[in-house]
Amino acid sequence: MPVVRGKDIEVLFSASAIARRNLELAKEIAGHDYHDLLVISVLKGSFIFISSYGAGTTSGEVRVLRDIDNEVAGRDVLLIDDILESGKTLSFTRDLMLSRGARSCALAVLLDKRMRRQTTLNADYVGFDCPDYFVVGYGMD
Repeated sequence: MPVVRGKDIEVLFSASAIARRNLELAKEIAGHDYHDLLVISVLKGSFIFISSYGAGTTSGEVRVLRDIDNEVAGRDVLLIDDILESGKTLSFTRDLMLSRGARSCALAVLLDKRMRRQTTLNADYVGFDCPDYFVVGYGMD
């Protein structure tokens, strides 16, 4: 069992399993008939900064911290995020893209924590269903 900061951690998904699943998701997405696809990453250090968190906990309020420069009207949009939990951030972002005239707005996430959902939102592409654990590694907190 790996040790991080003096604590044993359980590996939920190996790096090779994640890499394999990412490739499978890429093939699924490429196989869809999107029109003028705009892919937007909602991850840390990404193209659109949306936040419903403050000091490590959810505030319930979602705000745009930095917006995208691209026009979305008439385009299919794919939002990519690492984890879908409450659904508030991605629901807000999806509604924002649709209000700006996006033809469609699909969601792709690496991890889906369905038990944490506070909205009816579901991802179109899911890497793994994830138990309700704090997760780290592979670019996540």
